[in-house]
Amino acid sequence: MPEVTITIGGRQFSVACQEGEEHYLHTAAKMLDDEAQVLSDQVGRMPEARMLLMAGLLLADKTASVEDRISEVEAKLAEREAEIAGLNNMAAPEPERIEVPVVPASVTETLAELAARAEALAAEVSEKAG
Repeated sequence: MPEVTITIGGRQFSVACQEGEEHYLHTAAKMLDDEAQVLSDQVGRMPEARMLLMAGLLLADKTASVEDRISEVEAKLAEREAEIAGLNNMAAPEPERIEVPVVPASVTETLAELAARAEALAAEVSEKAG
């Protein structure tokens, strides 16, 4: 079992951890050291046990707030997933039938008028020729 030396609040500690978890231990120690540094800057030198307790409480407070936020986000996600499931389970709406005339009425009327004029001209030509 590897033993790692970490520094928290300017003090060194030897801590054992599982093989391969050294990086996680260093990361956790860094978080605790950051909180201890804030305390040290604000209060000054304090007993080791008190410094570790206060730094731990600050981290616990941050963790609790993150867990609350995660719960809120998970609740919203569950709502959205339920909404999506509801939408996926809905029957597809009946398609709306829309009829569009191939030739607009105004064009049909214009063509009928032109046809009538052409017939009139053809009849006139026929009379003159015959």
